Amino acid sequence: MLKRLFDITASFLGILVLSPLLALLAVWIRLDSPGPVLFRQKRIGRNREPFNVLKFRTMTHRDPDTIDQHTEQVVSAGADQRITRAGRFLRMTSLDELPQLLNILKGEMSLVGPRPVIPEQLEVVPHWFEDRFRVRPGITGLAQVRGRRSLSWEEQLKYDTEYARKPLIISDICIIFQTAVVVLAARGIYGDESKNWRAYREKWAPYAQKEIKESS
Repeated sequence: MLKRLFDITASFLGILVLSPLLALLAVWIRLDSPGPVLFRQKRIGRNREPFNVLKFRTMTHRDPDTIDQHTEQVVSAGADQRITRAGRFLRMTSLDELPQLLNILKGEMSLVGPRPVIPEQLEVVPHWFEDRFRVRPGITGLAQVRGRRSLSWEEQLKYDTEYARKPLIISDICIIFQTAVVVLAARGIYGDESKNWRAYREKWAPYAQKEIKESS
């Protein structure tokens, strides 16, 4: 209850204080490239319940339902043609995650927690990491301050599970401050194909529970 109260208060104040910035970013995205301002994508949350995560769009517009996540190329630090000019800045500063404050108000996410996975990633979450789904996913988390996308998929799951087994308000506050340092230093923005979740499909698929618990 205390964590939820903290999330509601912080996300409400965040939206209130940042509303001018959110409006400016929305206008920039709209003028920079064709397509919607927000990117909506199905993700898996607490107790494996699906929800639509919100982000500022950073890539050229595509229907999420047409993207084959199994063959999708990992976003690179170089001249990735899928990323827009505005999107490159948004990714560098992590401002593309700000619309998830609305996900927090709706009770789908928390400020701190494991990052929400896409449905396809359930194929590579072995049962010994299942505890990561006991808590609401977060905008930031332990894995984000320990390396973000520079971590391997296994390392991300280990940190997610470590956090989920002992979520504390004091830990959340520490992670939030550490996140500010990581974001300002622009660390771990881009991933590596060899460390990506797709590289674990053959190894871990036999140990994964792939079902999604639809909300009632």
